[in-house]
Amino acid sequence: MPPAASNPDFRATASRAKDPAAGREDLIRIERFSFFYGEKQAIHDIDMAIPERQVTALIGPSGCDKSTLLRNMNRLNDLIDGVRHEGDIRLDGTSLYDPKVEVISLRKRVGMVFQKYNPFAKSIYENVVFSLRVAGRNKRKELDETAERALRSAALWDEVKDRLHQSAFSLSGGQQQRLCIARAIANQPEILLMDEPCAALDPTATLKIEELIRQLKRQFTIVIVTHNMEQATRCSDRTAFLYMGRLVEYGATMQIFENPRESRTEDYISGRFS
Repeated sequence: MPPAASNPDFRATASRAKDPAAGREDLIRIERFSFFYGEKQAIHDIDMAIPERQVTALIGPSGCDKSTLLRNMNRLNDLIDGVRHEGDIRLDGTSLYDPKVEVISLRKRVGMVFQKYNPFAKSIYENVVFSLRVAGRNKRKELDETAERALRSAALWDEVKDRLHQSAFSLSGGQQQRLCIARAIANQPEILLMDEPCAALDPTATLKIEELIRQLKRQFTIVIVTHNMEQATRCSDRTAFLYMGRLVEYGATMQIFENPRESRTEDYISGRFS
């Protein structure tokens, strides 16, 4: 088999480093990573390892560029003019910025769920199978199996199985967000990035999404941006506190919230600044 970096489908084969603190293999390694919008530096020299099949929460005040860091994990920021980076982000040991990496293939491995639920103006069914149709995979059996699998994984199948061909907009807000999660996992990515996925939801829908996140980590590595400290403690295994584009502290979630090592972390989680 050729080396991972030369594989156009970006199915990396490199050995993963071990994270002794987490006791699991690191899937993503962020190495002295800095990011710039033109002359403005948004992210400063971040080092962190994200373990496989755990939930890692990124917390910090508004404007600390948590979402910027998240969007670099599938190179969505490449769509912005004038950006550049220093350092590296590696997936399975392979640089996301290797010139041989196809960004489309990368984004198949790294799914994304946004803050505001954004279903397409299509049926529930067509939302879920959209990525397969774009790839030219139109066999009815595969589409049907994918729709059911993804909707079951998103804890939505029982609620929509009798109305798959109705508009996605007929669903409630919480259901629409779960539909967007189903759409993101239909291609069976390894990683699921979630940018404040509950920000637009009511408390009941939020609790359903949080329960879903806890279930999904059995299948996926999840990185979530959240402003909700309680949500981070309920959902995540590891938490990173970012402030002004810098990583202040990163560790097991209970350690971060119960015994933070940095005074700035303690000040933030105790509400002394926001």
